[in-house]
Amino acid sequence: MTKAKKEPEAGGEDRTLEGRLRRLEAILGRLESDEASLEDALQLFQEGVGHVREAEALLARTERTVEELLANGLVEPFAGDED
Repeated sequence: MTKAKKEPEAGGEDRTLEGRLRRLEAILGRLESDEASLEDALQLFQEGVGHVREAEALLARTERTVEELLANGLVEPFAGDED
């Protein structure tokens, strides 16, 4: 059984962590190319900051979920994690 690929939301934006990272890479490439005007560069920078903040929030929620599962004994820690 294969997982269905999550479709981008309206507006063509992929709100997954992977989608955000791909977009950040594209933004960085555009900023590094020196082809963007100052106004475009600022807009790209602002968009990038938004993606970073959302990615951090997603990772924090995921970490909390994992911690809750471990605390409730619903899953066992990985064997290599007991140092």
